[in-house]
Amino acid sequence: MTEGVNPYADWIGNTETVEDEIALAPALGVAALLDDSETVLAAGAPLPPVWHWFYFLPKVAQSNLGPDGHPRRGGFMPPIELPRRMFAGARMRFVSPLVIGKPASRAAEIRKVSEKSGRSGKLAFVTVGYTIRQDGAVCIEEEQDIVYREPGAKVPAPVPAELPPVPEGSWTRTITPDPRLLFRFSAVTFNAHRIHYDRRYAMEEEGYPGLVVHGPLTAILLMELVRHNAGRPAAAFEFRGRAPLFDLAPFRVAATPDDGAVKLEAHGPDGKTAMTATAKLG
Repeated sequence: MTEGVNPYADWIGNTETVEDEIALAPALGVAALLDDSETVLAAGAPLPPVWHWFYFLPKVAQSNLGPDGHPRRGGFMPPIELPRRMFAGARMRFVSPLVIGKPASRAAEIRKVSEKSGRSGKLAFVTVGYTIRQDGAVCIEEEQDIVYREPGAKVPAPVPAELPPVPEGSWTRTITPDPRLLFRFSAVTFNAHRIHYDRRYAMEEEGYPGLVVHGPLTAILLMELVRHNAGRPAAAFEFRGRAPLFDLAPFRVAATPDDGAVKLEAHGPDGKTAMTATAKLG
């Protein structure tokens, strides 16, 4: 590669539009996954924020999956050769709730592709923008950051430690990420990435100490604290993954109200921050 030349520049501006029905069945499945028996889910009801991730799912043919379970490279996303792919973070604005039982569309555009070298080797970053509409009106605007990297060294198991204290008035929940939870989340998102359900592959091929908790699952668990406790709807939400979580021990999600916003963190069993997020209230 010539220095200073972006080999994936042709993918910037690439677009894709997907139509989907905001059907009731996926929402009921998510509620069961989250042990949520309180939210009213029926045709005509609003879809909870961030639950749009359970729709517009890629229906990739089995023959087009790579060895890791991800779709083979190319097509809408640039054909980046680095083998490890992670959903690193996102920023979204909620204009109006999606309505269950009605069709919707999601327009996607690749906004940025860049490469750099870090402590773990080569890295590539792809930023994808999404606009979700229903009845022709914008409901959600979102940007996602996808990171590709080299294999790197094995990841050690977390050493249990005391969790950091949270401010008075915070909302917290302890999550036990057992294989059943991770498998069901993979199923409801049609995600075949093997690090979430295939322990041998996760440990022997990708060097993790156990099954990896999905970053989007952690983000949704943080957002659920806001939805069930804030008393006001969220107008915006953003998160950034800091470190992986595994099915080896429970972890904690915590939310602290702060002047029209909520500061959010997920803490691993070693006391380290695995994800940070902010929800702005409407």
